[in-house]
Amino acid sequence: MPVSPPLILSFGSINIDLTARTLRLPKPGETVHAESYTVGLGGKGSNQAAAAARLAKALGLEVALAGRVGNDTFGTEARTALKTFGVDLSPLLDDPANPTGVALIGIDAAGENCITVAGGANMAVDETDVVAATPWLTRASVLLLQLEIPQPAVLAAARLARQSGAVVILDPAPVPETGLLDALWQETDVLTPNENETALLTGIKPHNVEEASQAASVLMAKGAKAVLIKMGARGVYWNDGKRDGFCPPFKVTPIDTVAAGDCFNAGLAVSLAQGETLEQATRVAAACGALATTRKGAADAAPEWESVQEIWACSGLVPLD
Repeated sequence: MPVSPPLILSFGSINIDLTARTLRLPKPGETVHAESYTVGLGGKGSNQAAAAARLAKALGLEVALAGRVGNDTFGTEARTALKTFGVDLSPLLDDPANPTGVALIGIDAAGENCITVAGGANMAVDETDVVAATPWLTRASVLLLQLEIPQPAVLAAARLARQSGAVVILDPAPVPETGLLDALWQETDVLTPNENETALLTGIKPHNVEEASQAASVLMAKGAKAVLIKMGARGVYWNDGKRDGFCPPFKVTPIDTVAAGDCFNAGLAVSLAQGETLEQATRVAAACGALATTRKGAADAAPEWESVQEIWACSGLVPLD
């Protein structure tokens, strides 16, 4: 029988993003005029699926998305957009009782952003969605998780996928006020917080490798098997419990940081699905995150594999396959 290609499954949120671009972000109580606005695909679950699918086109990998959208115009728009990226939407459910999630995004002239999310159908995701996605969860090589859906569903998906041999990558964003469920730490193979999320989870905001190493030790003591700490323009620190290292930043001129973290995780998933080491996968992920900042939009900012190869070569690294 023919062997199925590796499957990357994203289980998480699907939003439509309403993005306004301004010279500066408004202060509390202030109104500022936008220079332009766009309506497009967003949500960490769909962003990571779309970014992984765009990369996977050249690599023979499959990418699917599980979660919920409303039975509304925005839900139809999200499905249409995801199909253009090549994402398998078979596990994605329609929710007749709740609207599709919406994110209200402001971006200033420096590329910084602020985001307000109305979760809608995302917040109704529960273990019934896990049951519906079981055929994909049990086949996945890599499972991408985020925290824009309820944690019990995230935990159930992680547990089922790991039992079937998947590598579980958790983007702990947004960090819940009550923290992560104790059991979720134990079901996480790779945790990928940024500086602010690291500070919320550990009390340490890493500005350098030494502080990132200290924070990673705290996170791994909680149960995470490996940790990648994203320090933006300062690079990425990684630790798998046996080895650690630092990936310096790729040199780019950023214009929009909205989807950098999602494209980072997509690159990480694609590389791990190919059987690469965590060190190599971290470098690929960093390249994807850097490239995403040079493009506008959320899912639309995802790079192609050819673009990753180009920035890789320009950085003097051994060519990627």
